[in-house]
Amino acid sequence: MNIYAVHLITFSPTHTSKQVGEAIVRGTSISEITKTDLTLRPVGKLEIPENTLTVITVPVYGGKVAPLALERMKDIHTSGAPSVLVVVYGNRAYEKALAELDAFASERGFKVIAGATFVGEHSYSTEQNPIAVGRPDADDLRFAEAFGAKIRTKIEAAVDMDKLYAVDVSRIQRPRQAFFLLFRFLRKVVKLRKSGVPTPRIPAVDAELCNHCGYCAAHCPAGAIAKGDECNTDAEKCIRCCACVKGCPQKARTFDTPFAALLADCFKRQKEDRIIL
Repeated sequence: MNIYAVHLITFSPTHTSKQVGEAIVRGTSISEITKTDLTLRPVGKLEIPENTLTVITVPVYGGKVAPLALERMKDIHTSGAPSVLVVVYGNRAYEKALAELDAFASERGFKVIAGATFVGEHSYSTEQNPIAVGRPDADDLRFAEAFGAKIRTKIEAAVDMDKLYAVDVSRIQRPRQAFFLLFRFLRKVVKLRKSGVPTPRIPAVDAELCNHCGYCAAHCPAGAIAKGDECNTDAEKCIRCCACVKGCPQKARTFDTPFAALLADCFKRQKEDRIIL
């Protein structure tokens, strides 16, 4: 069978999920492409045609799909469109995020024919505490394109939609993880929490560096920063994606959390991208 259209749906505050999704779409070589970026606003009600391949890419926060991504996708539905689900995590663990996204997409009528877990630079990564810096890199994106080509091959090999088989994403191969490093990380997290060391809820702002250019306000997915009041962040809205920190032209914003040092220390070894189809 042939599918002539592909729809990329992504939520990507720091552009990692978007890069992976775009590479997968390129790999399919499908020419009719629609893109829906939910990073800054919801799309509202959207019905995906049954003959459109849908690629959904989202980041993982704390082992779960970013809650704001799910909120903004809640009104997207279909009646059996084939879908590819991708979660992008910061080299620690995606835990049950892919299964969570699978349940969410299936409830909205999608037929999940492939899934993947990719590594992207962690939101907390800094020069002092690098965590998967630069990922997805060129190798990741080549792997994503090759994944897209495999999806196209799977679709073409199916006689009809009934023969385009769904996958159980829970059976995807997990990345290798040294147990002693994971144990050390968990032990340090417990120690940190018991110590009472304060952890920031919002980025800090250097008022002397901030020139009120409005970049952070325009690029905050949660609307936690108001134009003209860039030195303040609404803690109730902030999702700690660090889009404002990584994108600030003046380097006026920082998010100095003690968890960054733990992640950088315990997860230096770069994990592998995994796919299932």
